Amino acid sequence: MKGYIEERAVEIANYIIENNATVRQTAKQFGISKSTVHKDVTERLTQINPSLANKARVVLDLNKSERHIRGGLATKEKYLHKSRYHQPF
Repeated sequence: MKGYIEERAVEIANYIIENNATVRQTAKQFGISKSTVHKDVTERLTQINPSLANKARVVLDLNKSERHIRGGLATKEKYLHKSRYHQPF
């Protein structure tokens, strides 16, 4: 594995842990795809630094378990916002 990929995997894991970040937020921050973030944390990092990979995995698993709640809140906000500005006269 190339050195910059190893460095990126460690940086990604640290970012996820420090910011309690989702895969999507991390991908946006680093300018890479969500699948690359996932592969870096689940596959590459386990070979480089297993303990760091486990810590990042805990955060990602927690975010995944809360995902449906965030989606529901976003949908609720969308329709609340819509109804405020699009009421019939």
